[in-house]
Amino acid sequence: MKKVTMADVAKLANVSKSTVSQYLNQRYEYMSEETRKRIARAIEELGYQPNVIARSLKQKTTATIGVIVFNMLHMLTTEVLHAVEEECQKRGFHVIVCNSDDDPEKEKKYVDMLLAKQVDGLIVFPTGKNEEMYRHLAEEHFPLVFVDRMVPGVEIDSVLLDNFMAAEMAVDYLITHGYDRIAIVTPPLVAHNVPRMERFEGFCKAMKKRGLDVGDMNVITANPAVLSEELKKRFTKPERPNALFAINDLTLMGILRFAKETDIRMPEDLGVINIDDVPFADIYTPVLTTIAQPTFAMGKKASERVFAQIDQKRKGKPRVFRFPPILKERTSIRRKDK
Repeated sequence: MKKVTMADVAKLANVSKSTVSQYLNQRYEYMSEETRKRIARAIEELGYQPNVIARSLKQKTTATIGVIVFNMLHMLTTEVLHAVEEECQKRGFHVIVCNSDDDPEKEKKYVDMLLAKQVDGLIVFPTGKNEEMYRHLAEEHFPLVFVDRMVPGVEIDSVLLDNFMAAEMAVDYLITHGYDRIAIVTPPLVAHNVPRMERFEGFCKAMKKRGLDVGDMNVITANPAVLSEELKKRFTKPERPNALFAINDLTLMGILRFAKETDIRMPEDLGVINIDDVPFADIYTPVLTTIAQPTFAMGKKASERVFAQIDQKRKGKPRVFRFPPILKERTSIRRKDK
């Protein structure tokens, strides 16, 4: 079968090839509605498929953004991705999504692959490593935005939660509701994981500010897969916590599993608050008090910043955009009068 060309479309629609090209590139300023309809009908009738590769070479763009996330299972990543995809669609851009599994080697391979595919920009939830690679991209002024995390020593536009404010919000809320043995529950603390360290530091500062000590008894660290068992050990000790602050949604899952396996009641025996507003928060029993991230706004901002770089509209040094947390009051914390 003969390949349908742009010339065939132009002939059937009774317009020039340049007019068809303008239509395909969504440049409608000097094109009548009737002309647009004729071209659209001709494309549909002939089954014309534009040569995307030739078009990208000519325009020096692939109209594609690469997104690398560190964990597809996090609510944050899926919700931010939704916003990014929506913003890219408005611009006629496609999105390629890669999952690094928080592995710096895998992350580097994905960056190399996306650059080989000539993506126009990158939105990355970085592992916190690969400093040299990202510094090189920054020096080359390649459009790049970090989300949720930053890479120490690399100045790149970054979009993340105000983690210090979120931790202080959690501590304040628990103390206001009468809890005095508050423990933070976190995966192992590692220096390159910026939000994890900021939330821990924010917790320590907020506790100290209110005259409460932070020590081995109220810092519980474990990978989510073994967190339930770690909590069981901690709760056999005399001065066990009466409230837990989970720093993310995966940590919360470990706490809920522990509560179910030990018949601990919330909020009667234990108050629970976490960062990330999980979708089942308002149907779980009890409904869960959470600190939400404005994920859609964060995804929108990340998209705006990468497109500003693509359009060369960015002025001045790279910026860090911190978004305020949102408290969702529910009933996994006891009422003030209890």
